[in-house]
Amino acid sequence: MSEATGEWRAAIDEVDARILDGFQSGFPIEQRPFRAVAEAIGTDEADALDRVEALLDRGLLRRFGPVLNPPVIGASTLAALKVPEGDGIRGGEAESDRFDAVAEIVNGHEQVNHNYRREHEWNMWFVVTAGSLDRRDAILDDVAAETGLEPLVLPMLTDYYINLEFPVVNDDRFARESGAATGVEATRIAESARGDLSAFDADLLLAIQGGFPLSTTPYRDIAESLSASAAAYDATVEDVLDGVRRLREAGCIKRIGCVVNHVATGFDSNCMVVWDVPDDELDERGRTVGGLPSVTLCYHRPRRPERDWPYNLFTMIHGRDADAVDAKVDELASENLPVEHERLFSTATLKQTGARYEALLE
Repeated sequence: MSEATGEWRAAIDEVDARILDGFQSGFPIEQRPFRAVAEAIGTDEADALDRVEALLDRGLLRRFGPVLNPPVIGASTLAALKVPEGDGIRGGEAESDRFDAVAEIVNGHEQVNHNYRREHEWNMWFVVTAGSLDRRDAILDDVAAETGLEPLVLPMLTDYYINLEFPVVNDDRFARESGAATGVEATRIAESARGDLSAFDADLLLAIQGGFPLSTTPYRDIAESLSASAAAYDATVEDVLDGVRRLREAGCIKRIGCVVNHVATGFDSNCMVVWDVPDDELDERGRTVGGLPSVTLCYHRPRRPERDWPYNLFTMIHGRDADAVDAKVDELASENLPVEHERLFSTATLKQTGARYEALLE
């Protein structure tokens, strides 16, 4: 178990715990949402707001507000780079400096919202999100030109299970140890944007993508911000409330609430496991594995045989102990996925934000 677990847990009380585990989703869509939160956790409106702000300041929360759903809104992809390490000098630059320089280039793109160093020859893994397929691919082209490295591009093709909402105020070894998913389905993912956002909804998404204002009236604050923008909407709080509800119902917003920092709350051992599953078994095995406790993500991405990448099923396990995570992968390989696989443990978080868009409508 992470040594940090006891430290962070000792620093919060039971009311904080109710926020961390109770409001990773379901944040109220109403004019005074913190009143409803306060009633649920046993305090008052001002204290509920202060507690969320304090949890953000302590780093136990990464963000507060909506979690967007990039495959529904526009185009996104996982990509990897093979950055030279430990082979001496390249162009007068030490290899360790080379990795840092490449990370800085990749992270400099606003549309890169996640970037991790992993134990593998493909050692830098990042996610690009954009409002269109053309824009996404242009960013990847820029990364290739700026780094001199050709990305391995692996867009999601099928979603079996994706949910990084999980209880953290407990002694569980894994992020989903407390229970399995029900009704796991194979959801096909299109690479291009649906293109059915209204101008108002597109601007609203851009306004809230970085999080909600920390106030007792966040939706009213958003309305005032939109009304003061170049788009010159005369937006009311009801317009914003209705817009957020529409975006959630359309799947553009996955959930609204507190985005927990799983590393800071003890889940600091995470492993991406890639599997070479026979194509005719993929959906059955993907649905089965996606429903297992401890598997936080499960999805299908394309093979790239021309880049020596034979893997088509990806799973993630977030745990509090690296040996326990390794043992869980052994169990998966033995009982559910008896196929060739590789384990890519994360060794550093290079960037981690919500999805960011510069534009959604051309």
